[in-house]
Amino acid sequence: MMKALVYRGPGDKGVEERPKPQIVQPGDAIVRMVRTTLCGTDLHILKGDVPTCAPGRILGHEGIGVIDAVGAAVTTFRAGDRVLISCITACARCDYCRRGMPSHCETGGWILGNAIDGTQAEFVRIPHAETSLYPIPAGADEEALVMLSDILPTGFECGVLNGKVAPGGTVAIVGSGPIGMAALLTAQLYSPAEIIMIDLDPHRLEVARRFGATRTIDSGEGDAAAQVMALTGGRGVDTAIEAVGIPATFQLCEDIVAPGGTIANVGVHGCKVDLHLETLWSRNITITTRLVDTVTTPMLMKSVLSGRLDPARLITHRFTLDTIMEAYDVFGQAARHQAMKMLITMAEPRPG
Repeated sequence: MMKALVYRGPGDKGVEERPKPQIVQPGDAIVRMVRTTLCGTDLHILKGDVPTCAPGRILGHEGIGVIDAVGAAVTTFRAGDRVLISCITACARCDYCRRGMPSHCETGGWILGNAIDGTQAEFVRIPHAETSLYPIPAGADEEALVMLSDILPTGFECGVLNGKVAPGGTVAIVGSGPIGMAALLTAQLYSPAEIIMIDLDPHRLEVARRFGATRTIDSGEGDAAAQVMALTGGRGVDTAIEAVGIPATFQLCEDIVAPGGTIANVGVHGCKVDLHLETLWSRNITITTRLVDTVTTPMLMKSVLSGRLDPARLITHRFTLDTIMEAYDVFGQAARHQAMKMLITMAEPRPG
């Protein structure tokens, strides 16, 4: 048996004893979790915004661990290997995977902590292990690498790449939570002239300035759209990244995008949002949506290992699996606790 954080239905979760997962398919691996974290998407699940996640599911889709066992078809990993778990499970063979969209893999995609049991447990089963796990080099900063399971590639792919961030451009990131901060860190790889962070939390805006934002706007103090337009000479921004997932923040992106610009949606939306084509129809804008594919994980890992990126700076609180309920309480009141990413460390196995 093992301990696991289980979703019991909207607003209800708890730590339970569950059977240790077993190999089901030849391409599976069983991973003993070493570190995991909480994601804003987990909070959306708990609100009931993700109907594909049924009550009884073990949550979590991020983390690093040690291979405990592998199926007969797994040849590139063996027991004892330390691995990074991708939040996206990829078969690498279906049409979507071959098109570079493993987020829609016909037998994978975002299934961990959603359609199958996830990583907020002592052990997890990883299907398509050879194409869904990454080896961790000896001596690597494993706390930093946890951020590569999801938030760094999400901010980069869904925000920076979809948003067409370019040298000399102007970027506004609406929402300075973990995903917004990941977009901020990775946007700087493309040297935009301005990165404007917008949020209601003064502490997060202060952190954003330390992380490289050139301007910050407290949307609780005055008209944020008007402030962006004033900063840009009435033009608006080339890239508006929506990193929250509520109607008001998407509306703000519509209000501040410049002619010819891009709105890159990253946030998970649980209710409808108005699209104001009566004002946008003539402005040559692009609106993008995306579920992270994690196709940039190898590149981002190289950047982290070289020291070019340091996502460990996003970690603000540390807990164990035994105290994960407290971690959720802190994460759910992030502004009050000045919280960003929760690092959950598993107990080391007992000798023998």
